Amino acid sequence: MASIFSKIAAGEIPSYCCAQNDEFYAFLDINPLVKGHTLVIPRREVDYIFDLSDEEIGRMHIFAAKVARAIKTVLPCVKVGVAVLGLEVPHAHIHLVPMQSEKDMLFSNPKLQLPSEEMQATADAIRKEFERQ
Repeated sequence: MASIFSKIAAGEIPSYCCAQNDEFYAFLDINPLVKGHTLVIPRREVDYIFDLSDEEIGRMHIFAAKVARAIKTVLPCVKVGVAVLGLEVPHAHIHLVPMQSEKDMLFSNPKLQLPSEEMQATADAIRKEFERQ
């Protein structure tokens, strides 16, 4: 059975797409720590990020870096934090979190509930910047 993230990447479940190519898909976390919190996944379903080949990990991080640059342009922040936790969904993923301080990366923080219009506008802005790079 396909993971929820595989279904999102396949377009079977709606998402706020920020960037994509043949190998990777980036979309806004629906329970974000901060506005612009984005997830980057491989389209190939792999539970543990270190089960990807070295080449895939490299390409995934290069893709994530381009997404992070787009996030930082659209949502001014000090830096875009990176986290790989991988316990909540059995599909490898990278969290990209716009940070004003390190406290923004505390996954125990309450999650935001943002209006769908704001989520869509944020995803559209990130995608436009990603494609411009």
